[in-house]
Amino acid sequence: MNQAAIGSFLKELRKEKGLTQEQLAEQFHVNRRTVSRWETGNNLPDLDLLIELSDYYGVELRELLDGQRKGGHVNPELEDTLRKVAEYSSEDKQKVKKRMHILFIGGLIAAVVYLVLLFADRADGFLGGLCSGIQFGMMIVGVLMTSKHAASIRTWKLKILKNKFIPKG
Repeated sequence: MNQAAIGSFLKELRKEKGLTQEQLAEQFHVNRRTVSRWETGNNLPDLDLLIELSDYYGVELRELLDGQRKGGHVNPELEDTLRKVAEYSSEDKQKVKKRMHILFIGGLIAAVVYLVLLFADRADGFLGGLCSGIQFGMMIVGVLMTSKHAASIRTWKLKILKNKFIPKG
């Protein structure tokens, strides 16, 4: 996949619609710099957003991925499968985002409790240590889950859980 060709094609399609990067960014609820990164080939939209862009511009998804217009038609079943994959990917991202949000709220609550204990001069006890540990744990989880290795960590975790909880038979 040639990211530069895809970016150039996205820029061409945007200009055909007579839109600025800012207008396109507003349409798809992204930052203008994000659109610029797509068009320079530095970054690509997620699959679900690529599908939305193909619908918006009236081109087939494979044309976007090839970075040029093609003749012929894509198999409708393949197109439907790609849409389902994009939908699944989007739902999966939302689940992870929700879990991360809950974890960070837990870390924030622990930080507030720790500060209250600190001002009450009781931070040296069990509860202070527990809150401090929760904060530290949430920071580690946050760093790991937002790193480039998050997908491989998740795959490893699922593999361990599968081996541990699914009986071999």
